[in-house]
Amino acid sequence: MTPDQFFAHRRTITLDRGDVAFVDLGSPSDGSAGEAPPAALFVHGVFLNSWFWHGVAERVADLRRCIVVDLPGHGATPVADHELTLPGLAHLLAELCGKLGLTAVDVVGNDSGGAISQVFAVNHTSLVRSLALTNCDVHSDLPPDAFAAVVEAAHAGALAEAVPPLFATPRSVRLPSVLGMGYQDPAAMSDEDLLPYVEAVGRRAGAAEDIQRFLVGLRADDLVAIEPGLKGLDAPTLLAWGTGDEFFDLKWARWLRDTIPGATEVVEIPDAKLFWPQERPGELADLLRTFWADEAQTAA
Repeated sequence: MTPDQFFAHRRTITLDRGDVAFVDLGSPSDGSAGEAPPAALFVHGVFLNSWFWHGVAERVADLRRCIVVDLPGHGATPVADHELTLPGLAHLLAELCGKLGLTAVDVVGNDSGGAISQVFAVNHTSLVRSLALTNCDVHSDLPPDAFAAVVEAAHAGALAEAVPPLFATPRSVRLPSVLGMGYQDPAAMSDEDLLPYVEAVGRRAGAAEDIQRFLVGLRADDLVAIEPGLKGLDAPTLLAWGTGDEFFDLKWARWLRDTIPGATEVVEIPDAKLFWPQERPGELADLLRTFWADEAQTAA
């Protein structure tokens, strides 16, 4: 699926604090007219947008209505008056679900989107049918050491000026100092794979300032505060973790496994790095299909 084909499914809806854009993919697996399929909610991380999930979403859209959100300041969602904290962003997702008439969703998160997904699962438990987390911020590991300098620059107000040249072209985005560190083989990522990030961050006026504000709002205290809630989270939970990630160590996946009652194991993805769901989408799609099938059998 090309970016044009993917974003042809993009919609915008107005919430209390501003508009939110999302890509809406999927149809009932049996093709029956009028039957609403279960919904999955995909949440990306900082500097990215809904395009990050395109390879996974298109592979599971026969099983789920895939709601692939652009977080505020990313993709086509403006910052507007949205609250840029983990609880605020989790509330945005809950409000989006309400506007779409979704009473239960399978949540899938990566990077800072995984942190938001955890807060969403704790603060809006009734909306969560299941939770799938890939490499992401966990507990006190926000920001991770490898990303701390970027967050410090955001707090100092120096990040906004530095960002646009880094996202000027797909070639610059591949650099280890930009997104390249998150891919196992950045050279294999085509220009088309990375161009949506160039267009959303490097070429959109005000994008760098928006992302700087977004980063300032993400605080470890908000993740630490949900530990008691995670300990009571019975929703089936898939933990799929790239073992080559330089940002989020495997120990945090094991912490989640030992903390969330609905999690039973950690699926290790050999040598995969932070952005493996975009780089190796077939692997995550296969895991989700099995996970959701097992979840359905358990519920029955």
